[in-house]
Amino acid sequence: MTSTAEDNLIEKIKSLPLPQHVAIIMDGNGRWAAKRRLTRLKGHQAGAEAIRRTITAARNTGIHYLTLYAFSTENWKRPKTEISGLFNLMTRFLQKETPQMIKNNIRLLTIGDLSKIPEKPRKTLEDTIQKTSHCQDLTVIVALNYGSRQEIARAFERLLETKSEKDKNILPEDIEKFLYTSGIPDPELLIRTSGEMRLSNFLLWQISYAELYFTQTLWPDYNEVDFFNAVIDFQKRKRRFGGL
Repeated sequence: MTSTAEDNLIEKIKSLPLPQHVAIIMDGNGRWAAKRRLTRLKGHQAGAEAIRRTITAARNTGIHYLTLYAFSTENWKRPKTEISGLFNLMTRFLQKETPQMIKNNIRLLTIGDLSKIPEKPRKTLEDTIQKTSHCQDLTVIVALNYGSRQEIARAFERLLETKSEKDKNILPEDIEKFLYTSGIPDPELLIRTSGEMRLSNFLLWQISYAELYFTQTLWPDYNEVDFFNAVIDFQKRKRRFGGL
């Protein structure tokens, strides 16, 4: 697509209501690599480029929040060499991209239990979060060591610590205060790549009313036009929230 055609498409998207928050299950790195007889780490490296393209597309269309499912609580079952390679890749990516994020007014946040993340990538994450804390155009939220069931259980535990024995009344908004995403609007659009049609323990509470969009594209092949098409599809849907 030419830059002019892409600009026209962006203007068309901006003329219609936008989802404030888009969440993505980035799936297909391993299959992308296997098709090319490459290592899985090569697939993750190609997936990092897709992250860069998607962040650019989200910012250019005026999306305010973008959540990326990077590493689940179940991903610890993978080979140690792959896990180590993933965190090394994340560290290098953040070190390289942080100045550009500041320049483009992009803030970084994380959700999940970071206590189990190795020290170097965790400190790099914390450094990028601090350096981009003033940025306001787009907030990129990376889900790391994240599992939605664990998040909800943690929220209940913390909520119950604030309740007296006589106070048994629990409202949804009470629980939301203790989720990792407290203070962040719920995603209105959830995208999953690679043709898989499941949620994989991702933002189960938050996507209660989200529009779901599935694409056959493997994550390393995902580009700006793919993202635009998902947003356009969202804009065509009628969202009734149980009403008429």
